[in-house]
Amino acid sequence: MKCRHTYLFAGLCALLLGACTGNFRDINDDLSGITDGELEADNNGLGYRLGIIQQGVYFNYDFGKGKNWPFQLTQNLNADMFSGYMHDPKPLQGGSHNSDYNLQDGWNSAMWQFTYSYVMPEIYRLEQTAAELMPPFYAIAKILKVLAMQRVTDYYGPVIYTRFGAQGAEYVPDGQREVYMRFFDDLDQASEILSDYVAERPTAGEFAKFDLLLDGSYAAWLRFANSLRMRLAVRLASVAPEKARAEFRKAAADPYGVIEVNTNNAAVETSGIYSNPLGAINRSWNEAVMNASMESVLTGFGDPRIAKFFEPCADDLVITDDGGESVSVPLKGQYHGIRQGTAFSHNYYAAFSRLTVEPTTEVVLMSAAEVWFLRAEAALRGWTDEDAGTCYRAGVSISFAQWQVSGAEQYLENDASAADYRDPIAPENDIAARCRVSPRWDESAAAEIKLERIITQKWIAMYPEGCEAWAEQRRTGYPRLFPVRFNHSKGQSIDTETMIRRLPYPATLETSDPEQYEMLLKELGGPDHGGTRLWWDTGRNF
Repeated sequence: MKCRHTYLFAGLCALLLGACTGNFRDINDDLSGITDGELEADNNGLGYRLGIIQQGVYFNYDFGKGKNWPFQLTQNLNADMFSGYMHDPKPLQGGSHNSDYNLQDGWNSAMWQFTYSYVMPEIYRLEQTAAELMPPFYAIAKILKVLAMQRVTDYYGPVIYTRFGAQGAEYVPDGQREVYMRFFDDLDQASEILSDYVAERPTAGEFAKFDLLLDGSYAAWLRFANSLRMRLAVRLASVAPEKARAEFRKAAADPYGVIEVNTNNAAVETSGIYSNPLGAINRSWNEAVMNASMESVLTGFGDPRIAKFFEPCADDLVITDDGGESVSVPLKGQYHGIRQGTAFSHNYYAAFSRLTVEPTTEVVLMSAAEVWFLRAEAALRGWTDEDAGTCYRAGVSISFAQWQVSGAEQYLENDASAADYRDPIAPENDIAARCRVSPRWDESAAAEIKLERIITQKWIAMYPEGCEAWAEQRRTGYPRLFPVRFNHSKGQSIDTETMIRRLPYPATLETSDPEQYEMLLKELGGPDHGGTRLWWDTGRNF
């Protein structure tokens, strides 16, 4: 986003988000922009809708208002930062915003508004038509529904899921426990339909021309569904351990398997209608740089993936000190990130390490490395007969291969620790390293230390997918991120050390649909602010 547009965020969001279907009463209004002619041609109706849904997970569907900026609101200015991955180097909102927990409703309501305005209506229409017309398309819609709504519930908590579009009850919410249980049911149904279809038509490829993730392979969608089931199961490890174990084992036993190698990664391709929105934010708008937590871990570990994730600072920087004198700050060739919550009002941090992400970079929604780390945690918990250390080492090695980096074996013998953070512009932001583990697996370590090692490496491997990284950090407390420098949360509702736990619901719900809002709060079981824990966020790991 060009600089002069950045400061128009609040007005733009209010205008555009206000037009969205926030309370679901206009479910019959199709906001996708697809014409009747496009839907009728060559059975495009089902495929086009699935295309919208795929573009709407890592949101970059152009609904007539342009691309890229919706993603900045739905993810980059919250989850990508709260996960410890990145930070905007510009002093948005005068320097006080999500970063220091002065939560911005115009940003944080976007995930809710866009998902319910553009993604869920398309899923709903497919559910009404595809089951009979094209069963595998119906099954894929179910898998995508789980994938999309997992992100929404993990942001806010209770959501509208089971009764979305239901006659007379389309806005009745579900508690997060019910949502997760239905996720598993929907994956069951999708897997059964796809398995039967593949058995009858093993070479069928009707979905290929619409598929942006898995090249139209129904077997690959079954593998993805199993991997997604593993992710959901592990999320419930502390709050519903028996259910979590059963669902994980179900996925592991399925004959179609899970994502194990990088060629199986679920990634949105960028060769056609879709482009990576983070690439535009990074390259065109210059609004994404390294987070201090990433700097601490990657530089401390001597992790060679750092050069694949970020660029070293291009030049030294000249700043004006408090006395009005020009001071040269050596940066060139170094990696530097921004500590969250510094509430800065200058543009100096634009000289820090930018991302390597381009508009053409594929968007990985689930990787083989993530699945290996899920298997490592499952083994650690005794859910399977696999060895946790073996799965952990496989996850690291496959992540290195994904990023085309050598040296995994040497890295896995590394006892290095995270580095202290030193802000070369404002030393008052300096802080000692928080991460306490090294890359080397220690079989004699306590279970908690093993888990910290697994999640820290999973966090590195999942970069730059901030939604999942933030959820796992909240669930486990790992990796140990730097706390905010300044905490400007309303009423100090967010604890500085415990950190932000969720996003509040859109403010418009309280005034436009108070009945729905009260039902959501009842299911949430706590106040509607960023300090309230979600159902699966128990604050313990064992």
